[in-house]
Amino acid sequence: MKKYAIVGTGHRGTQAYLCPLAKELPDCATLVAACDLNPKRAEAALDYAGLSAPVYTDFDKMLAETNPDTIIVTTKDAAHDEYIIRALEAGCDVITEKPMTTTGPKCNAIMEAEKRTGKNVAVTFNCRFMPFYVRVKELLREKIVGDIYSVHFEWMLNTDHGADYFRRWHSRRENSGSLLIHKSTHHFDLLNWWLEDEPVKVNAFGTRRFYTPDHQPHGERCLTCQYKSTCEYYLDIESDEFYKKIYLDVEDVDGYRRDRCIFSEEIDIEDTVALNIQYKGGVVATYALNAHCPYEGMKIVFNGEKGRIEVADCLGKKTLTVFNRQGDEIVYNIPQKNTLPKHLAGADQLTKDNLGGHGGSDPIMRAALFRGCTHDPLGQVADTRAGMFSLGIGAAANVSMAEGRSVELSELFDFI
Repeated sequence: MKKYAIVGTGHRGTQAYLCPLAKELPDCATLVAACDLNPKRAEAALDYAGLSAPVYTDFDKMLAETNPDTIIVTTKDAAHDEYIIRALEAGCDVITEKPMTTTGPKCNAIMEAEKRTGKNVAVTFNCRFMPFYVRVKELLREKIVGDIYSVHFEWMLNTDHGADYFRRWHSRRENSGSLLIHKSTHHFDLLNWWLEDEPVKVNAFGTRRFYTPDHQPHGERCLTCQYKSTCEYYLDIESDEFYKKIYLDVEDVDGYRRDRCIFSEEIDIEDTVALNIQYKGGVVATYALNAHCPYEGMKIVFNGEKGRIEVADCLGKKTLTVFNRQGDEIVYNIPQKNTLPKHLAGADQLTKDNLGGHGGSDPIMRAALFRGCTHDPLGQVADTRAGMFSLGIGAAANVSMAEGRSVELSELFDFI
């Protein structure tokens, strides 16, 4: 039985870790403490999850008094490095939410601390565990279209999911590093994992065109906004039991408002971006993220030596089709079960079709991380190097947009 402590008890920390520790993993993991700058939030999160553990605002005091084996880091992205490094230096392993951190210097510090202490950092790229994306990985491994020459990748966020990033702390670059760091890290990691290659150079363009102060009349927050009766983006934070408990009822402590206006003057991240990525092995990729689409989904194309793979997950429908050079169109079945794949030997099998976040991938990922994984042929459990290359594309893109030039990842990272 391993001892875990968590730092950061917002939505992700509570739903993806505290609740499962109580209901899904009590036979192999025990929570010894929770840490948050807002102690009322930590207490509310533990109560919501049905757990009992001491609450701390002092991270180092928590480490010293509770002696956990592993720290779960689910704070604001820009603070990940601070807690990861202090946990490593205290002799703990770390499970950190993606992105691992937000900048090259912070990433370098994490990599150095992991090497120096000999402890381990696992980065939670849950998309690697989605059955749909695993099937794409398997086909690429099988060289179904031979060597890959180019990739075209488009991700669409609608004005429900996409807008929510502009309400939260994510809307400030100092907190999240931008959507290219926070959200796109999923997509960049998938690209790197699928291609089994390392990105070397990025050229990027980005702008904010939709979530702007002049989009429509607005107030400071939804709760008190005079336009809430007519605004299609209104978030009723009082009617959502979880949001009310975790955010509204505790905002007197730190002033954090979960329902800030998505058209605020304080927002400084892009909502529309386009990238070109060059890989070490020769693959060239294009990537686009739009956070204001009429529907949610992704479209990706792999152009290869023997044909083309077209993958889509849009409007509630998943498709995976291969076109070969003999004129055949081959449609592949899409896995539906959210059960732990047999190839992840060492992690106990999930015995039922568990529901869970991120397309059902969260419970599979948790089984691998918390129950142990001794055989991982597809490389689904991600380490700091995977974390570096994922955030590296976004970090290089941020520099590229700011300076108007192509940026090599080796400019930003010491461990390439």
